[in-house]
Amino acid sequence: MSKDYDLQQTRNIGIAAHIDAGKTTTTERILFYTGISHRLGEVHDGTAIMDWMDQEQERGITITSAATTCFWKKYRINIIDTPGHVDFTMEVERSMRVLDGLVAVFCAVGGVEPQSETVWRQAERYQVPRIAFINKMDRVGASFERAVDMMKARLRANAVPIQMPMGAEAEFAGVIDLVAMKSLTFSEDDLGATVNESDIPEEFQDEAESLRLEMIEKVAETDDDLLEAYLGGDEPDEQQLISALRAATVSGEIIPVLCGTAFRNKGVQPLLDAVINYLPSPSEVPPVTGENINNPDKSESRAPSMSEPFAALAFKIATDSYVGHLTYIRVYSGQVKTGDTIYNASRRRKERIGKLLRMHSNKREELSAIGAGDICAVVGLKETYTGDTLTHHSAPLLLESIQSPEPVISVAVEPKTGEDETKLTNSLEALSFEDPSFKVHTDSDTGQTIISGMGELHLEVLVERLRREFQVGVSVGRPQVTYRETIQRPGKAEFEYIKQTGGKGQYAKVELAIKPLKRGEGFQFESLVKGQQIPPQFIPAIEKGVRGSLNVGDLAGFSATDIKVTLVSAGYHEVDSSEMSFEVAASMTFSDAYRGAAPALLEPVMKLEVVTPEEFMGDIIGELNSKRARIRGFEERLAGVQVINAFVPLVEMFGYATDLRSRSQGRATFSMEFAHYDLVPAPIAKKVIFRITGVEVDVETVD
Repeated sequence: MSKDYDLQQTRNIGIAAHIDAGKTTTTERILFYTGISHRLGEVHDGTAIMDWMDQEQERGITITSAATTCFWKKYRINIIDTPGHVDFTMEVERSMRVLDGLVAVFCAVGGVEPQSETVWRQAERYQVPRIAFINKMDRVGASFERAVDMMKARLRANAVPIQMPMGAEAEFAGVIDLVAMKSLTFSEDDLGATVNESDIPEEFQDEAESLRLEMIEKVAETDDDLLEAYLGGDEPDEQQLISALRAATVSGEIIPVLCGTAFRNKGVQPLLDAVINYLPSPSEVPPVTGENINNPDKSESRAPSMSEPFAALAFKIATDSYVGHLTYIRVYSGQVKTGDTIYNASRRRKERIGKLLRMHSNKREELSAIGAGDICAVVGLKETYTGDTLTHHSAPLLLESIQSPEPVISVAVEPKTGEDETKLTNSLEALSFEDPSFKVHTDSDTGQTIISGMGELHLEVLVERLRREFQVGVSVGRPQVTYRETIQRPGKAEFEYIKQTGGKGQYAKVELAIKPLKRGEGFQFESLVKGQQIPPQFIPAIEKGVRGSLNVGDLAGFSATDIKVTLVSAGYHEVDSSEMSFEVAASMTFSDAYRGAAPALLEPVMKLEVVTPEEFMGDIIGELNSKRARIRGFEERLAGVQVINAFVPLVEMFGYATDLRSRSQGRATFSMEFAHYDLVPAPIAKKVIFRITGVEVDVETVD
């Protein structure tokens, strides 16, 4: 088992934030102060340990989540540093699935930015306890209070400061611990390694006492015993406060807020103390629950214990140039050793463990065994994919998998030489094996290889990996938006499928009713047919036929969504009917109903945030209006700096970075993330369909 293994003294945490909020710098400081690294790695000069890929170092951003382990005050902390760019949101999604706690980093100037909200929603979905770190307190325009207020307003978080800053911007000197009521400053002589504890300076005393009182009241609301003692006039001591804060953080009732500046080496050690004091150990999270694969209606749970049967989730696949495929797993229960045979419950396959590795970014430390609470990498798993459950063969359990977002943008890639053609196929297969949000398919009309992803940067990085890592020469086409199709009104159709070939024929009769659903509801199938009309085994075949038609819409060949299909009636022949005949009949019936239900195109719409000096507002808004943007509102972030919030179709945003720079003299910035799919206006849809199919089609607009 892992060295110094102790479940109570283990923390599995992630560090996540909007791009450029400073999460990788924060992680680098953690590694420095815990002794894992002996120099300060910096993102801006390409020396960050956690940003090990060439492209990460060149671009100054995190592209892939990186795992490492450090030790602080006899506690083992497994850390996953996640990307902040929206194009790599899948990396955050799969990390959230396996974490026990999260450090959410916010910029003291920007506050809650778009990707901050996305990360927060992902943490909410997986019920991950969080603490917040307001970073960059030394920056011009930094405001701790505004950042906390934005957390409350935008995230609806019960944000409770347990620290306050001593000054801000160039005057930021350190932090005040509101739990212990001490001031903490950080020595510049040893890069902040020495923490000086002293009494609170007089000029901060009143504010500190006021904030401490607010903190105690918030915590007391979550603890009946503490509330009763507080109302009786007894002020809790430091240990009572830590205990109550911990319970409230683990339950998600409170988000403790700390502050500092990682780049200036101030506030990181207290953040490590907060990770230990307030975030849960693996033994404090609820037992993981899954499906008994032999009895799908029965659920089973696994407690985080070494004595339970082995159960783990594969949450990330990576290619390592030295050892081949690395499968990152989170162990929920039991233990396993090098050389053991385990069972992939998702694929119904046995796998053998070749090596067990504790990862330090892209460096490896070999282990002989791992157990409950561990996050590590496995070498030797040949048929395990992201989201697969690994268990002991005698007690198979199927855990909830990891859902990958649908890609919204595509490009065509072509090999430059015949030799590159074979290499391209194998390389794309390897990349899609690693990244579930990356899709590959061949266009049936042109024969081109189409790759799809979450954004321009996502595809740009993957193409660069093809060239560098896999040594494949490729040419890349222009980016294309991934449209979808839907219907705008109910439709109905009936079809009788009859085919005679001299021997046994084929017969099926199907009547379907279809109607539109709300955006994002996907596909629903309902059967009103009772067992006496057709044998029950034919109903799944009908649903399969409908799903096949959904994958290739009749309007322009895009997949159709947000449709409910109801099987109204059906007829069969005792000899000639088969599952295949019903599948064909259902497909044809659906196509007939679909064509009469006002089919329409859907396009991906992005949530956009533009931060700009006031003098450029008019030009920028005018440009956005020409791009079919829907302006949602404005807010003043700093004096003279405005934020424009809008929804805008993705197809209009290609090359926007250059447009924005030219309109703002390079002073405005923007960020965007996928929001939803929406109807394409009929005149534009007509042009899109003609460009794709070469056929002029009238697209109906239904109010």
